[in-house]
Amino acid sequence: MEPSARSSLSSNLAIPLSIVIAGALIGGGLYFGVSKNATGQQAAAAIAAQKVNIKDVKITADTPYIGKANAPVTLAVWTDYQCPFCKAIEVGGVPQITTEPSFPMLIKDYVDTGKLRIVFKDYTFLGQDSTTAALYGHAVWATYPDKYFAWRTAMYKAQDEEGDQGFGDEPSVLALIKKIPGMDANKLNALVAKNKDAYAAMIASDQQEGAAFGINGTPGAITGTQSIDGAQPPSAFKAAIDAQLK
Repeated sequence: MEPSARSSLSSNLAIPLSIVIAGALIGGGLYFGVSKNATGQQAAAAIAAQKVNIKDVKITADTPYIGKANAPVTLAVWTDYQCPFCKAIEVGGVPQITTEPSFPMLIKDYVDTGKLRIVFKDYTFLGQDSTTAALYGHAVWATYPDKYFAWRTAMYKAQDEEGDQGFGDEPSVLALIKKIPGMDANKLNALVAKNKDAYAAMIASDQQEGAAFGINGTPGAITGTQSIDGAQPPSAFKAAIDAQLK
């Protein structure tokens, strides 16, 4: 959808959360969800038809990930820290979004067993707080890579309303960091100030890359030669990963 079309639709479009594919057009971006009651066929239908290949995803030393670097399967996920559907697939606990979180299963069955690496990409579109969180994400990865996922999980658990209100501004992110053992909030604050332009370029590159793969909202994912759009149930991710492990 062209940006102009998104703008004209955003004031008129209302999509209930109870339908299988749900989305909200906000600030030129889109977030998606899939209901808990989605059938296997409906979940499969949500997998994008555009041809993609995980081998084409740019992964550098600056790209956060969990799992073994040489795991046989890689899953790249584009997210916004303020996106409720991103929270839904990672930690759950979002009112009115009944999708079972997929990450607990992915970590237990695939990451912890050495079968899967999950690569994290930024797709920030819900306001300045989204960008602030992404900037700190890069600082955390650069300084405390072993604590990155714990920080990320804490960020999603603390998520409230999308947009620039409530949790998500720099003071609240720093306050959260201070609660995580072994992390120095002052050090990370200084690092963000020093490397803000470099981190911002990485964030922009992630979003441009996602758009090139046909990802126009969050959460969006690629594994193997499949795109997986929205807060898909664990079964959708499992099917895509298992197909590569055969």
